[in-house]
Amino acid sequence: MSRPATGSQPDPWRAPVIVAQIPDTGLHRKLEASAGERQAIAEVGGVREVLFASADLDVVPRSGGRVQVTGTVRARVGQICVVTLDPIESEIEEEIDLMFAPEPEARRLADLIEEGEDDSEAPEVADPPEAIVGGIIDLGRVATDALFLAIDPYPRKEGAVFEADVTALDPEDHPFAALKALQDKKKGQ
Repeated sequence: MSRPATGSQPDPWRAPVIVAQIPDTGLHRKLEASAGERQAIAEVGGVREVLFASADLDVVPRSGGRVQVTGTVRARVGQICVVTLDPIESEIEEEIDLMFAPEPEARRLADLIEEGEDDSEAPEVADPPEAIVGGIIDLGRVATDALFLAIDPYPRKEGAVFEADVTALDPEDHPFAALKALQDKKKGQ
């Protein structure tokens, strides 16, 4: 899952879960971003504001040290219409279904998938699992990544339509008009 480059900025929304403490039956987490977290998400995500952000996530252990995270991220995001430049708000609801694996396995699977991409006849391959780094899965980062992916990069106010000014071109005004004039002048002699 890719996300906007944050440079040295810390993740704006943190909710770490220690993998070793996840019960066999899994766990459920409801997250709601605080005002400070929403402001940081807006800054990192390049939007005017984040009015509301929440996540409803299930974390379930799978075989081989893997962990599956499923659920939904919901948010209300303030943006600027690319047509009218008016402030608008967008509702976001994004489904999450990610598999996490211990870092060495995640790296190995990513390498295998990358090698398989060279084969032009290979069937569509699933994404490799995300890496479990330091025995922790940060549900806040998972939610933030999903939110960033769901933000419309070119938001439009409902009914706003871009209409370019169309002006009729003068048929005598084109790159070869001067050559045509010389040719016409030559024919007239």
